[in-house]
Amino acid sequence: MRLGIGIGWRPEIAAEVEALTGIDWVEAVAENLCADHLPDSLVRLRERGVTVVPHGVSLGLGGADRPDPERLAGLAARAELLGTPLVTEHIAFVRAGGPLTASPRLEAGHLLPVPRTRDALDVLCENVRIAQDALPVPLALENIAALISWPDEELTEGQFLAELVERTGVRLLIDVANLHTNHVNRGEDPAKALDELPVEAIAYVHVAGGVEKDGVWHDTHAHPVSAPVLDVLAELRSRVDPPGVLLERDDAFPPGAELAAELETIRGTLRSAARAGTVARAAVPPSAPAAPAAAAPAAAVAPAASSALPTPSASSDPSADAREAGPLGATRPGARDRTAVAQTALLSALVAGTPAPEGFDHRRLRVQSRALAAKRADVVAKVAPELPEILGDGYRPAFLSYARSRPMNGGYRRDAMEFVERILVSGGLPDPVAQRRLTHWWEDRSGPRPPGRTTRLVRAARAVLVGK
Repeated sequence: MRLGIGIGWRPEIAAEVEALTGIDWVEAVAENLCADHLPDSLVRLRERGVTVVPHGVSLGLGGADRPDPERLAGLAARAELLGTPLVTEHIAFVRAGGPLTASPRLEAGHLLPVPRTRDALDVLCENVRIAQDALPVPLALENIAALISWPDEELTEGQFLAELVERTGVRLLIDVANLHTNHVNRGEDPAKALDELPVEAIAYVHVAGGVEKDGVWHDTHAHPVSAPVLDVLAELRSRVDPPGVLLERDDAFPPGAELAAELETIRGTLRSAARAGTVARAAVPPSAPAAPAAAAPAAAVAPAASSALPTPSASSDPSADAREAGPLGATRPGARDRTAVAQTALLSALVAGTPAPEGFDHRRLRVQSRALAAKRADVVAKVAPELPEILGDGYRPAFLSYARSRPMNGGYRRDAMEFVERILVSGGLPDPVAQRRLTHWWEDRSGPRPPGRTTRLVRAARAVLVGK
C-alpha cells in the first residue's frame, strides 16, 4: 500500500495538521490515544480519507521479557478503531529487571538500543512473532537512534535488520534521522546500512530534526530537519521508492507555514533523488556488457543495493550461528536470561547509579543518564503541570535530585506521585502555602487504597501542618 507524504499528528498541532494541504496520511502515538474513541481532529481527518497509523512506543519488543498481553491488546484495539493498514513499533528495550533477574523492575522512559548479538536477535524475533500473532494488521519496526554502543556486537545494523526480516517477515520503518544520529554518535555509515538491509521490506520512512552538542547528535524532534538527514533520505531514495515518508515533530512546534515548508523540502529531496537515479541509470547503455570481475580490485566492488542480505561467507554469514543451533528462527537456550542480565546491568547503571558494565564508554553512559533524567523531568512536567507551578524554579533541580536516587519503576504519573511523596516525607517545603497545595495535590490523586507507610506519613505531616 502506498501511503504518500505524511506528518506526525500531535494534539499540540492538531489544527495546523488539519490545515495542511497535500497530506496523505498521519501517524499518531498509540499510547496517547484512547482505545475506544478518537480525538475530534483525527475523526475529521479520517472523514477526509486521511489514513491514520498508530505508532507504539512502549511495547519494548527488544527487551528480554515477552510482550505484555495487555499492551498488545491495547495496540490491537487502536488499530481496529483507526481502521489502519498497519501498526508500528521500535527495535528497542524500554524496561529491564523483574523475575528474569530476580531484581527490581526498572523503566527507562526512553527507547534504548538492543545489542546486535545472536542472543538479542533470537529474543527479538520471538517477541516479534508473538506481537504479529496478536495484532489484526501487519507490523513494521523502526530502527532507533542511540547515544551508546554495546561492546562485542556480532552484527552490523543492516545485517541485524536483514535477518530480522528474513526470520519474521516483519516490515521496516526506516528513520533516516536515526541513521544520521548513529553515524555521528557511533561512527556507523548510513550508506552501508542501506546497502545491507532489505529495502523492499520498507513500509515507510521517518524524517526528523535534531541538534549536535559537544560532538553528540541529539535526536530531539524539536528542530528543523538538517541537510545531512536529507542527504540520507536522498541516499535511500536512490535505492528504492518508499511507500510513505513522514515528518516527525514532538516539541518546540513551529507555525503551520514552517511545517508546510519542511514537507515541501522533503518532497523536493525525493524528486531530486529520483531524477538523479533516472539519469544515472540512463547513462549506462542497456546493451553494454558487464565488466569482467577481474577488471576491478575486489575492494572496489560494492554490494548490490537490492540485496536483502550481505553475501555469505565462511566467517560472516549472519545466519550461521542460528542454523547451528537449530532451524532458522529457533531461540537458543538461555538467550532470554543472558539478554535480561545484560540489559538490566546497563539500565541500572543509567538510572540507579550502579557501576557501568564492562566495555561501555563511561562518558557516553553519563550523557545518556543525564538525558534520561532530563526527559523524565520534562514528561512529568507535562503529565502533572501543577508541579512546576507549585514548585516554581525549584521544580527541575528537585526532580533531577530525586531521579538520581530513585529509578522509575512505573509510568510517568506514578513517577510524579513518588516525587511528591519524597518531598512531603523528607520535610516538605519551607513555604506553607506551597506545602499545603502540594499535599492537597497528592491526596487528590492517591485514590481509594489502603494507606501504606508513606501515605500515613504524608497524612501525619498534613495534620501537623493544619494544627499550626
